[in-house]
Amino acid sequence: MAHAYTPGLLVTEVTTIKHRRILPIKGEVLVKQGDTVNADQVVAQTFMPGDVHPINLANQLSLPPQDVPECVLKKIGDEVAVGEPLARTKGIFGMFKGEYKSPIAGTVETVSEVTGQMIIRGPASPIEVTAFVAGKVIEVLPEEGCIVEAEVSFVQGIFGVGGETLGPIRMACTSHDEVLDADHVVEDMKGAVIVGGGRVTGEAIQKAIKVGVAAIVTGGIDDEDLRDFLGYDLGVAITGSEQLGLTLVTTEGFGDIAMAQRTFDLLKSREGDSASVNGATQIRAGVIRPEVLIPIKPGTLMTASDRIESTQGVTVGLPIRAIRSPYFGRLGKVAALPAELYELESGSMARVFEVEFDNGERAIVPRANVELLER
Repeated sequence: MAHAYTPGLLVTEVTTIKHRRILPIKGEVLVKQGDTVNADQVVAQTFMPGDVHPINLANQLSLPPQDVPECVLKKIGDEVAVGEPLARTKGIFGMFKGEYKSPIAGTVETVSEVTGQMIIRGPASPIEVTAFVAGKVIEVLPEEGCIVEAEVSFVQGIFGVGGETLGPIRMACTSHDEVLDADHVVEDMKGAVIVGGGRVTGEAIQKAIKVGVAAIVTGGIDDEDLRDFLGYDLGVAITGSEQLGLTLVTTEGFGDIAMAQRTFDLLKSREGDSASVNGATQIRAGVIRPEVLIPIKPGTLMTASDRIESTQGVTVGLPIRAIRSPYFGRLGKVAALPAELYELESGSMARVFEVEFDNGERAIVPRANVELLER
């Protein structure tokens, strides 16, 4: 059978994933190989050094820099509290002593007789890395983190914003093409991962933030609503570090676009189960896709047909999505794989697919203009 190869999104009922959970700097790993972990369990922790605060004691006490060290009341390594005296002058005949109190809390790092400055480093900030997805620790990386393996239902999105979050799946829409508006968001969705159908409105996003929704997974979003949500034009960037009040994942793209029926049905079948969602997206080299992971409960029986492994091979009948005009966002399936090059309207020659869209229409589409919906 003929095959072609094209990038694709993974949407599968059951697959095995391996997640690297790594600290930004070296620290302590809290789990061992073979441990079973929950999604919100801390697997590694460290402390990020605090900010450095220079204080010019020479100016504050009106002293020559070389006289500052003998007036300092704290040694290097001492901790200081806000309002605690750092240095005191000898005064005149024991009177008229000058004193300077610390404006911040921290640790004395250096005192210089050249500049007359004291450096105080602020308190260290704790950093914790969670497992993110319930599973088993299959490898420990000393002082760095671990690798967690899990069997999950897996949905990759086209675009997302916001970082990692957790919550039970709640269906907000009843069909894959229904617009997710503010009326679909209710108070008891607090902490949930809500699933829409088509476009999500700006009003729905703002209400979801107010309610305390953990994440929204839906088909699409208008660029103006995204701009209002972010507060700026996104441009070309890596997302995922935004602090917006919730995480947003679109499975299809931008505009009034419906979620693929297969994706909607998969999420609906897992309603009530806990999901791990990450909106991090990078669309340039080293592509990163937003993802929804729904762990398979231990003891769940699976047949061979339940497990559908990822593949990059495209064969006749596989579902695809058009990712460029004039068919952008439309879903269909591969109807044929012509072997010969095809002359495009621009006059260039390219390899193409013959695609049958969901409405029965057929078209010749360059292979670079489609994305495989992996199963």
